[in-house]
Amino acid sequence: MHLLLIEDDPALHTTLQRSLVRAQMRVDVCSDGRLALDHWRSAEPDVVVLDLSLPGVDGLDILKAARAEGLGTPVLILTARGTVGDKVLGLNAGADDYLPKPFDLDELEARVRALYRRHGSSSPGASPDLQLGALRLDKSSGALYHRQQIMDLSPRELALVAALMARPGHAVSKERLFEVVFPGEADVQFEAIEVVVYRLRKKLSATGVALVTLRGLGYLLKAEG
Repeated sequence: MHLLLIEDDPALHTTLQRSLVRAQMRVDVCSDGRLALDHWRSAEPDVVVLDLSLPGVDGLDILKAARAEGLGTPVLILTARGTVGDKVLGLNAGADDYLPKPFDLDELEARVRALYRRHGSSSPGASPDLQLGALRLDKSSGALYHRQQIMDLSPRELALVAALMARPGHAVSKERLFEVVFPGEADVQFEAIEVVVYRLRKKLSATGVALVTLRGLGYLLKAEG
């Protein structure tokens, strides 16, 4: 599942991103309301988690503009504005669910997955799976299958393979992969991404899909033969 988190609090979005990636979701973060709509258009997420109090522009205005453009991505509003009136405003603006702060991380994850189940398979062009050769990534569960068998991958390896399978045949930079695999982990050395790549490459060696290094560009997945 690909999630776009629009939240300006650095500590909160770091915690949320780390937790959701560990739950085997691919998470993009936008912290500036003025850039949120452009990010939403380009990212094409499965679910958007949207804070209302953003710098530059109010979250409700972003939501109204997105709906006016025809962006039908399911939206979970996440905000400290917890009154009934605020909830009604958000739902009337086009939100699909509403979770006031403070909240429980498990409840947030459950609500996001419920939104994806309700909307993901019926959205135009949406697909629950990513396929490359004999590999299939189930976007709803986050599991990677080789033919009909689930592969034994760590959460970091799953985050890496999901980022690569989302762009088949295209190189993804080490910097971008580091952000996806180690979200908000400032104490991790940049070279740690190479360790995850090495381990994933070994596990993919018998699948017919190769993890290729393109010097100066990053990594890509390529179906052999």
